Amino acid sequence: MCITCSDTAVEVTVIELLDLGFAVVDTGQGREEVSVALVAASVGDRILVHAGEAIARLEISE
Repeated sequence: MCITCSDTAVEVTVIELLDLGFAVVDTGQGREEVSVALVAASVGDRILVHAGEAIARLEISE
């Protein structure tokens, strides 16, 4: 939970990388364009997004 706005980050999947540090992600309820400027994300990665900004790439444990 964000201490500034009390919102939570959402786990999404990157489905397309765009120019200028943006990506299209699948939220499970649709698609959204978000910034991935702060994380090294690739298509298929699971990332955490808060306020339209990717803040972490999640590691998938097998």
